Amino acid sequence: MPKNLHICKICSTFVPRNEQIINDQIVNGFMFIIGIAGGTGSGKTTVVKKLIERLPKGEVVVIPQDSYYKDSSNVPVEERQNINFDHPDAFDWPLLAKHIKMLKEGQAIEQPIYSYITCTRQKETIHIEPKEVIIVEGIMALREFKMREQMDLKIFVDADADDRLIRVMKRDVVERGRTAEAVIDRYQRVLKPMHEQFIEPCKRFADVIVPQGGHNNAAINMLAKFVKQQLADK
Repeated sequence: MPKNLHICKICSTFVPRNEQIINDQIVNGFMFIIGIAGGTGSGKTTVVKKLIERLPKGEVVVIPQDSYYKDSSNVPVEERQNINFDHPDAFDWPLLAKHIKMLKEGQAIEQPIYSYITCTRQKETIHIEPKEVIIVEGIMALREFKMREQMDLKIFVDADADDRLIRVMKRDVVERGRTAEAVIDRYQRVLKPMHEQFIEPCKRFADVIVPQGGHNNAAINMLAKFVKQQLADK
């Protein structure tokens, strides 16, 4: 995969294509898969959102790694708060890899729904149809070799530790019902050491590193142009 030094060189033009051409490419096996990793609170979701806004409308599907946490319904309720969501063992890697492979082969999937409140996988699923661009987003989206092999572009979203902590506090207190004290305690005990041990090393697998997270519009624009060019060339 070309490194970031090549992006500026090849992203100058984009030739729009009609829906029939897009559908033909999916049927014929062409699909552009992007992996986006980075620490908790680094701005991955914002980068994904801004990328989608810049890519062909209706032709991007996002596979959040968070949806593939292992079901913990067999774990006593009082013990679920101790689950380490920032350890590789927390994820259902086989199912995630299977779903990416199915989408790449033109098959629809039933994406699981995970509840952070109950720490369980819900009975409902989300029906996902294959699209021309697949974005796999999560803290360890670049960790597994077999998944990286399927990716056409690997991105690591970087941010200062202080900025990540602030974003985590805002998110976990509002969206996940945790207290500020609990968030800080979890950051010190779990997030920081797990980031250093498992997430930060994923940088070396990235084709592109995006500093400043979702605030780096220049990098996001370059990435969007690069992807558009790859789609136009196929």
